[in-house]
Amino acid sequence: MATLICGSLAFDTIMGFEGRFAAQILPDQLHILNVSFLVPSLRRDFGGCAGNIAYAMRQLGGEPLPMATVGNDGADYLGRLEALGISTEFVREIDGTYTAQAMIMTDRDNNQITAFHPGAMMQAHATRVPSRPDIRLGIISPDGRDAMLQHAEQFHAAGIPFVFDPGQGLPMFDGAELAHFVELADWVTVNDYEGRMLCDRMGVELAELSRRVRGLVVTLAGEGCEIWEDGSRTLVPAVRAAEVVDPTGCGDAWRGALLYGLEQGWPLARCAALGNRLGALKVASRGPQNYVVDGVAPGVA
Repeated sequence: MATLICGSLAFDTIMGFEGRFAAQILPDQLHILNVSFLVPSLRRDFGGCAGNIAYAMRQLGGEPLPMATVGNDGADYLGRLEALGISTEFVREIDGTYTAQAMIMTDRDNNQITAFHPGAMMQAHATRVPSRPDIRLGIISPDGRDAMLQHAEQFHAAGIPFVFDPGQGLPMFDGAELAHFVELADWVTVNDYEGRMLCDRMGVELAELSRRVRGLVVTLAGEGCEIWEDGSRTLVPAVRAAEVVDPTGCGDAWRGALLYGLEQGWPLARCAALGNRLGALKVASRGPQNYVVDGVAPGVA
């Protein structure tokens, strides 16, 4: 059983500023803002929601199929996926573009300034969701707007149950469009902020939203997560991380565990518990794809 993961592949460039942004930016001079930050530390990571989720699933022993686009600079990423045993069958190279790029600068207080170049991601709708017997599950994570809309329809038409994970793409859609995503989806995953925005735009409460899908999950960072099924809420406790090093990609690691559990036919609460464990493992490692899971899947009661 394979899971089709619709979303982005991106390169994350992480820069560390040793001071505080607040000390460099004058609030009354924002109309003529012209600042420069010295960043002694810099690293480049493989990232993007589809790549991060696929990495997590593969670490657990799942069968992820990322469906994404890269630019002419994407050869290293394709090589990495193949080295990990992750199929690149549904990864398309778009000529004359760059792979999506996130440039993130973090100050000493963990405030961040991010610039994101979508690049090849804006052509993700060119690849269609296939109807194949080996693809039994899917997820729509943040991607190009047209791709998210079209892939939801294609999953539904192919009879493939899928998770709607709007993430940072949520502001692109109005209430009617979000309601249609929910109508087509089987599960919805959001963090607490996204959950409030989703409910506000749709004009519903979480309990009502959960009655429209098989399951709704609201992740709460270090507080664990809530699962909602048919209007009933259950809190799944957090797992304490060995240390907090880097939160980048924690949500994607959680979603990879969710998909792995759904592949196995687990109840939603068990999937969420594994997600909390994997999130705690990831936060103790720098970068979104550098943690290692020993064995196939951690035992979850």
